[in-house]
Amino acid sequence: MGLTITKEEIAKLPKETFNGKIEVIDDINKVPDAVNYLLSKQILGFDTETKPSFKRGRLHKVALLQLSSEDTCFLFRLNRIGYPDLLDEIICNPDIKKIGLSLKDDFAAIRRRSDKKPQNFVELQSFVDDYGIEENSLQKIYAILFGKRIAKSQRVSNWEANELSEAQKSYAALDAWACLRIYNHLIQEGHNEK
Repeated sequence: MGLTITKEEIAKLPKETFNGKIEVIDDINKVPDAVNYLLSKQILGFDTETKPSFKRGRLHKVALLQLSSEDTCFLFRLNRIGYPDLLDEIICNPDIKKIGLSLKDDFAAIRRRSDKKPQNFVELQSFVDDYGIEENSLQKIYAILFGKRIAKSQRVSNWEANELSEAQKSYAALDAWACLRIYNHLIQEGHNEK
């Protein structure tokens, strides 16, 4: 029997927050410094956000790409700056491990902006299977491991807004950082058991 949790149980948990630094990259001139910082890391949390479409058959391009270290999350506003070639130095870098969830969807969204092949990604949905976790949503995996709730109220907000709200920034940063935290925690647990 694997580890599971209900929505009702999650609702009773305290809310998680990302307490690190959030850097919004909405100007192409900010990209080189952000990429240089990220290149210094061996492992990063990864996520994307796309403006929801409430019309059938209408798809938006990915608006936000998040890359997080343990203490800093960069929010690349792709709807503002396009997809800078420099980002591929991270996304296609075989030496930097990127941790994400539902990567197939993220890769499909990125493919609409870049023709390069993402490398060295870890899909949390399959990764957690080895640890007896049956759930595959970020919110449920996080709740099982840390006893805290990731609020999802911003998920369907407008990611192409002129300015991202503080709630959107916090949500986006938390999602990428939580992927990294889950992976690091399970890797540590795995080492402790051996």
